Amino acid sequence: MAPVDVVIVAYNSRDRIRECVAPLLELEGVRTIVVDNASPDRSGDAVADLPLTLVRAAENRGFGAGCNLGWRAGAAPAVLFLNPDATISGEALARLARALDDEPETGIAGPRIVDDEGALDYSIRRFPRLRSTFAQAVFAHRLVPGADWTDEVVRDAERYKRSGDADWLSGACLLVRRELLEELDGFDERFFMYCEDTDLCRRCWDAGRAVRFVADAAAEHEGGQSAPRSALLPVLARSRVLYAERHRSRVAATAERLGIALGALAHAAVGKGGRATRAGYLAAAATAFRP
Repeated sequence: MAPVDVVIVAYNSRDRIRECVAPLLELEGVRTIVVDNASPDRSGDAVADLPLTLVRAAENRGFGAGCNLGWRAGAAPAVLFLNPDATISGEALARLARALDDEPETGIAGPRIVDDEGALDYSIRRFPRLRSTFAQAVFAHRLVPGADWTDEVVRDAERYKRSGDADWLSGACLLVRRELLEELDGFDERFFMYCEDTDLCRRCWDAGRAVRFVADAAAEHEGGQSAPRSALLPVLARSRVLYAERHRSRVAATAERLGIALGALAHAAVGKGGRATRAGYLAAAATAFRP
């Protein structure tokens, strides 16, 4: 396997970062780079004694910015971005690397992801579309689960049994060519959290490179498909608006704002989760219309 830099952006991950890092330190040709993204719990201290590269961010400017600090600290021709609550074996990493070696047109490769109990995490995604935004706003995805017009997530388990191209893949574990990162100038740091992986994959396709799902490579992600905390719902709304503004027409971006706001208000009205969750959705609706 060609050399690989593994970048792990840690924020308040002190209790799990060593478990993530440990398998990587045994792999030949793999350089592990941990970015402590100005964590209040000083996550980097938990791995400072290990043979890895530790980068301490002066401030937390978001996940994408942390990823950029990490890949720019290395030099390997491929960079694996791995969440601190995820793990990957050397064999699975080698299979991802082989996808880049064997397919020059592929710029990004991602594995099949399972949660900590072995259940499949639906990590293959479709690019955001107005019809799916409005379908979810009126809960059509619950009436017609699995329909491709109601959901951005590919929920057909059979699809995860074969390798193939994908619009975009979950950023919990992505292997990216360094030359592509250099061409695209890495992650767009305007995305503080959420949608930075969607945007990177979209720009990969726009640059003439493919995004490839590799079915026989597996990674475990403890976070799995957990929903955003209520306090982060406005951040998610802002990122979805930013993505629409970057990749859609002005009219479509305005319609996306409306769909996001409608969905947030609908969840605030009928959703579960208590006062804090309702407040989060109301703040998300307001954020959708904020310049």
